[in-house]
Amino acid sequence: MRILITAGGTREYIDPVRFISNASSGRMGYALARAALKAGHKVALISASDLQPPVGVDFVSVESAEDMFNAVKKLFPRCDCLIMAAAVADYTPARPSKTKIKRTNKPITIKLKPTSDILKWAGKYKNSKFRQRQLVVGFALEDKNIRRNAENKLREKNLDMIVANSPAAIGSDKSDVLIKTASSGWIKIANVDKVVSAGKIIRMLEN
Repeated sequence: MRILITAGGTREYIDPVRFISNASSGRMGYALARAALKAGHKVALISASDLQPPVGVDFVSVESAEDMFNAVKKLFPRCDCLIMAAAVADYTPARPSKTKIKRTNKPITIKLKPTSDILKWAGKYKNSKFRQRQLVVGFALEDKNIRRNAENKLREKNLDMIVANSPAAIGSDKSDVLIKTASSGWIKIANVDKVVSAGKIIRMLEN
């Protein structure tokens, strides 16, 4: 398969030196890239992480959610499977300053606007517009009602698989992972290294 993977947390700039981001390390996406390469697949990795990319991937470095969306739109038509492991920002500054914002003693208000929903776009345009058979995998980080919220995301965004976990997984080497496909029940992988869960995800996609 030709597998397209996204990784890392995007940066949404307030001004040229300050940005809004999240604590995603990108390790899960990179573990998936390595697992896919090991299994013999061709891998493209779109990354907003500072990690060193695995040898053998087609690597695209991005910063913002808009950058990532543009890269996905360019590469998606050529892939058999998209795995959206990146923690894409849900909001971005509506009017980022072109110059550094100076410090004052007064509070400031930053207006945010929603970013494009990359996963929803991929779920909408898979198969019919591009390749005959495309798989789209999403990740859901939930702090409550994990299964219910993740299953809603699976259905509403027309995904083939959802991988769910809690905020405890951020920056951690080991975590609990819940996996569900559109046609199966939940599978739980408890307290395992991201390398192990990445290998399991790739094997499930091959079946």
